[in-house]
Amino acid sequence: MSLDLDVDPALAAAVLEIEKHHAQGGWDQPARLYALVDTADLVQHEPDLAEQLGLDAASEQGSLTPVEQEELPAGQQLEQVLPGILWPPVVVGCAAVVERLVLPPAADGQVPDDPEEALAFAREHPEAQEVRIVAGVTRHGAAYCALRLRAEDHDQAVMGGSDLVPALVELLQATLAEEPDAPDERSTQEGTDGSR
Repeated sequence: MSLDLDVDPALAAAVLEIEKHHAQGGWDQPARLYALVDTADLVQHEPDLAEQLGLDAASEQGSLTPVEQEELPAGQQLEQVLPGILWPPVVVGCAAVVERLVLPPAADGQVPDDPEEALAFAREHPEAQEVRIVAGVTRHGAAYCALRLRAEDHDQAVMGGSDLVPALVELLQATLAEEPDAPDERSTQEGTDGSR
């Protein structure tokens, strides 16, 4: 897969690393959230964690390290959790992984308004496709997404681009918004130390 020229290469590499990690775990996984931290800063400020991850400043200069966060609260969708998250300044970006059913454009206007009915409609639709989405954003406005269809579950079929899932990208970007009035209450997730 070739990358667009205007894509942030560090972000794209982090998103693709996360996608590959989840692909190794198979399908039917819960949604996950990652903090993206500057690798050189991580090596400098968290040397023990960097050593556990096999990182060093020289080889990882200019890259982002994904740090997996705690599991989402039981019974809540990622889209419900994201509006309550604000990352601390050390987090330069974030990424999310979700599995969804997608319908063909011909199904537009046929999906029921009720969420449970809509899900049942999607599950029963003969052209529904299961997809794993990994979307990542940075504080300076970059975005990159990777999509893998369950029906074409191999690395060469992973689609990538900056505008594949605009609604999820927008939700993720909102978690990186500045909150000057509340500098000490910036995250509902605990730190970026890799603990779960």
